[in-house]
Amino acid sequence: MPDLSTLRAAAFRTLAPQPDLQTALNALGFVQADPIRAPARAQDLTLMQRVAGYRAGDLERLYPTLDAEEDMLPNYGFFPRETQKLLHPREVGVTRIEREHPELLDEVRSLLLEREELHPREADALVGRGRVGNAWGGQSSATTRALDALHYRGEARVTRRVSGVRLYGPAPHLAALRERPLPDAKRLRGAVHLLAALYGPLPEASLRGLVNLSRYSFPHLHGELRAAFQLAVREELASAEVEGVRYVWPAEWVLENVSTPQGVSIVGPFDPLVWDRRRFEHLHGWAYKLEAYTPAEKRQFGYYALPIFSGEKAVGWANLKVEGGELRAECQFIPGVRQTKALTGGVERELMRYRAFLNLT
Repeated sequence: MPDLSTLRAAAFRTLAPQPDLQTALNALGFVQADPIRAPARAQDLTLMQRVAGYRAGDLERLYPTLDAEEDMLPNYGFFPRETQKLLHPREVGVTRIEREHPELLDEVRSLLLEREELHPREADALVGRGRVGNAWGGQSSATTRALDALHYRGEARVTRRVSGVRLYGPAPHLAALRERPLPDAKRLRGAVHLLAALYGPLPEASLRGLVNLSRYSFPHLHGELRAAFQLAVREELASAEVEGVRYVWPAEWVLENVSTPQGVSIVGPFDPLVWDRRRFEHLHGWAYKLEAYTPAEKRQFGYYALPIFSGEKAVGWANLKVEGGELRAECQFIPGVRQTKALTGGVERELMRYRAFLNLT
């Protein structure tokens, strides 16, 4: 029967070193994206912990050469095509942009077929319809929303990014998948097991939450997705109750005698190691929050706090920012943590890695 220490150590399997970016992406199956840079985007913070020599922006720079696609499960991010096979085809109803501009999708679809690559600004110049509300309460061009809709449907793919802006092109690999899709049961089972492996070992309630978040990836298979989760936790995943919380993890994992991680790590708020805040609080005994969208006067941890780990334990957090070409770090530790020479030295070594990652050395 695993205890909290074993679960903490087992969670670190997600940080296993990988020889290169493609291998890391294949091993994870999904890397969540987020546009905030504090001090770098979420996807870069995740990958720098796993790929030696990784530099901020490498994923965006190398994306056209990788077996990589942008999609969603349970959140938006980057996938190897082998994982993306689980997500398509999607049967999508009429979207808001289609209701507001019923002819626009066909016009943008025609533009995509004429070009290998299409910038939203170019599409806007050719068939623009002004600006419309987006899912975040702001405004986007109607053509950008149309490109997003085609991407979600699997009729377009992101070919690359320029200064963070997505460029689109046709997606023949997804067209072929529409002709010969994987069986629904295999797709849904694969999705549930991917989430269990990426975020495991995790509370069963957290896996249920991840599956519920994934409903947007399978808009026509909500009931079947729920059934796949129920089958997995009942018959396919390993499980145990640890201090009142039922945990699940892939059946092939061996948790006994798992090695305890060494040294200091500072990870991003969307890293699989800390993404599940329920698990974080149960395993480490304190609640960690991302407060980027919290008013400054109400923040406890700071704008974009990155958890600090010493060994397998979360012992504090750091806010990092670049000013005048220098990395500024504000580190705080939870009550009871002794700031020994080993800990402070480990933090400084980790900050040196961040300076190299941010090309500040």
